[in-house]
Amino acid sequence: MRINRQLQLLALVTITACLVTRFPNEANAASLNQARITRVNNHVQLLRPMSAAHPVSVNDIVDEGTILRTGKDSHAELILPGETVVRLAANTTFSFKNGTHDLDLGEGAVLVQAPKSATDVKIHAATVSGAITGTTSMLEFHPGVCKFLVLEGTGRLYRPGHLGDSVLVGPGQLVMGNPNAAVSDPADFDIARFVKTSRFVVDFPPLRSEKLIAAESQKQQQEKSKKTLIDTNLVIFGGGTRVSVLGQAQANVAGRTTAAPATPHSMPEPTGAGQQ
Repeated sequence: MRINRQLQLLALVTITACLVTRFPNEANAASLNQARITRVNNHVQLLRPMSAAHPVSVNDIVDEGTILRTGKDSHAELILPGETVVRLAANTTFSFKNGTHDLDLGEGAVLVQAPKSATDVKIHAATVSGAITGTTSMLEFHPGVCKFLVLEGTGRLYRPGHLGDSVLVGPGQLVMGNPNAAVSDPADFDIARFVKTSRFVVDFPPLRSEKLIAAESQKQQQEKSKKTLIDTNLVIFGGGTRVSVLGQAQANVAGRTTAAPATPHSMPEPTGAGQQ
């Protein structure tokens, strides 16, 4: 009897152990295809296939293939597998599939903080894509216009299906133009001004990459002191790629109220993309 009881106990322990190890694996498998909403402001909706759009709340789960849409004067934030953070500006549509392998920007603007530990993070917008693992970057897209910038890390902007049509984009660099044309060379923008004025930053809690961004900004300040980088009076107001030339008084106002300040190397800083 003692032997039988021991065998039964062993069997029970074995079955329990199997259950304990199996359930987390199933949960992990599910979480690889899901994201969690961490911040919502104003009008944000989920659009699931074959169902009506409905409002989003904090802690809601977003399945892959589901479209997240922000309205006017609205924004949202979600966390994807691998602790990748995605922030949506106003009037933006976004979805994902295959974990973080395929982030899709339908229109609008997103800021993505993808840690080095994340696996093969890519973002797509129509005919352009960005490889952004280990970066904090922003992508803005509207028909005929795209803008890609990097705050820290090094990303790669490319056009799938066009061999060799790609460019590396480092901290404090941006690429903008027509997504149906060849990718242009990167220009420089002012990281410090972006952080100060972008709604992707000022309307949200600090990013985990905040110190890395600050370090890159400090490098720019050192380059400015050596005249390697020179501030200009070129600016982009709000979304898009239209460049304006400002007088000093206008530049002072722009620095306080827009996410598109003057930039080094005679190129404008991009919009913060939350100021739609």
